[in-house]
Amino acid sequence: MRFDLTDLSLFRHVAEAGSITHGAERAHIALAAASTRIRHMEQAIGAALLVRGRAGATPTQAGRTLLQHARTILAQAERLREDLGAYAGGRAGQVRVLSNTNALTEFLPETLSTFLAAHPHVSVDLEERLSDEIVGLIAEGVGDIGIVAGTVDPGRLTTYPFRSDRFVLVVARDHPLARRARIGFAEVLDHDFVGLDRASALQRFLADKAARAGRPLRLRIQLRSFDGVCRLVERNVGVGIVPETTARWAGKTMAIKAVELTEPWALRELAICVRDYKALAPCARELVDHMRASA
Repeated sequence: MRFDLTDLSLFRHVAEAGSITHGAERAHIALAAASTRIRHMEQAIGAALLVRGRAGATPTQAGRTLLQHARTILAQAERLREDLGAYAGGRAGQVRVLSNTNALTEFLPETLSTFLAAHPHVSVDLEERLSDEIVGLIAEGVGDIGIVAGTVDPGRLTTYPFRSDRFVLVVARDHPLARRARIGFAEVLDHDFVGLDRASALQRFLADKAARAGRPLRLRIQLRSFDGVCRLVERNVGVGIVPETTARWAGKTMAIKAVELTEPWALRELAICVRDYKALAPCARELVDHMRASA
């Protein structure tokens, strides 16, 4: 059997995304070409690699074995590129960062922009995940650096403080809840919501909290940014939950009000996590140092 790095990278993306379509998008390969590559891989080993269904695609036992080796080979290939980059007098390389929604939207854009400006030969693969998923993926070596909520157990990972923020409820200034200073999440579930895309880590987190409270999350519309959420909240389409930093700057130009959520999970102490700082590629260690300095 002969698999190239593109095959292995594609299969890793498909397995982690749980979908050939989404995996192909992450690998920047056309869906038809991705399906053909995976079919040829299955023919080469004589076994199915994926169980395909309406809900997506999950690896078979053979697929899980291939995924484990693919991650190792791709990590070694990346390390090879890093090591050879040093001979060219640069610090070239790619760093894979997994982040929860809060850090990804509020803090990482500024932090990463200054880092990338200072390191023109480094690229960052940034992916949004739930905090507990990130811990497991970093431990498995799927990502180099994770940004997670401080409420999750990092296990044996090395962690460093990053930033602090709080989730708040945002409502239009003439909404009945605008008179409240604090409110519990269960009470908010009586109202329609303006939220992020259902696939976002934060939206999945809130849906889980609603389910644990025995109530559905009444989403009227899903958007791709906190700014969009605030704009529709201002027009009384529904209420929303956004980081306090977002609510603060949006409140300067929009007729919205932030209401404190009483749940402990609303306070977000964000942390950087890595499996082994010394084992990271040079550019990944430099990014960790940069993020720690920015904190």
